[in-house]
Amino acid sequence: MRPEFSIVVPVYNEAENLDELLSRTLASCRAISRSFEFILVDDGSDDDSAARILAAVDRDPEVVAVILNRNYGQHAAIFAGFEQCRGRVVITLDADLQNPPEEIPRLLAEMDKGVDVVGTVRARRRDSFFRRFASSLVNRMVQKSTGVMMHDYGCMLRAYRAHIVAAMLQCGERSTFIPILANAFARATVEIEVDHAARAHGDSKYSLMKLVALQFDLLTSMSTFPLRLLSVLGTMIAAGGIGFGGLLFILRLVYGAAWAVSGVFTLFALLFVFIGAQFIAMGLLGEYIGRIYHDVRARPRYFIQEIAGRVAGGEGKSDK
Repeated sequence: MRPEFSIVVPVYNEAENLDELLSRTLASCRAISRSFEFILVDDGSDDDSAARILAAVDRDPEVVAVILNRNYGQHAAIFAGFEQCRGRVVITLDADLQNPPEEIPRLLAEMDKGVDVVGTVRARRRDSFFRRFASSLVNRMVQKSTGVMMHDYGCMLRAYRAHIVAAMLQCGERSTFIPILANAFARATVEIEVDHAARAHGDSKYSLMKLVALQFDLLTSMSTFPLRLLSVLGTMIAAGGIGFGGLLFILRLVYGAAWAVSGVFTLFALLFVFIGAQFIAMGLLGEYIGRIYHDVRARPRYFIQEIAGRVAGGEGKSDK
């Protein structure tokens, strides 16, 4: 029997949070009186997260364990969970409990109104100033580069219709960003505010370098905006160079060659400007060429080592 909704949670070194995550999420879902499945995807954790997830499969019939052979990243892990989903609605949730599982009924209530995607905005965020500033910067850049005006792309507590998930699974690109990809297929979307809690255990998996890498992923895998910006920037530099050259020519006629020092320093300044612009251009083109290289190789986003629990093919445990 197909469940009415599925919960997908990527897990990476969250052993300290798993027991509370399981108890609170299962209690919240069971209180709704709708059939559901709870899919936990272990993303190559090096603590005992995988063992705890497998133990939950034997204890709770709604739990499905998907164990990846190594760490592939949050979005790849979510895609691995999407492949095992059977629910008519799919809800994604982080394992750190900063977004309370008790918000799940509110997302389902919004889905009942007929929308395809329910996004969330974290109210009264309990993160550090650096995390809030970085998140705000990423959100603004995503809005400008993609034209999709949602306000909190960093919050993974979201709900999707099954056909939206199916459409995302058909996309073959290796690097992608699920909230933006889902909005590309959705006919109607909505955002609601949700609670946000401080992290009780463990540390955030997004360091400064990972946030920078995420921004490159957003700009180069979901939009050609940087290339367009580069064209505009190149045109401005060229126009500025032509205008500046004309000004120097006029001033040299007025004040003589001694004033211009024969133009040596001016030429050096212009040379450095154009060299810098060329390096920026090569860097951006390199990002796109690198993504073409990864997509042409067509390697899988992840490899599932084991699936345990109730899956689409039947009951019990299986290796894949």
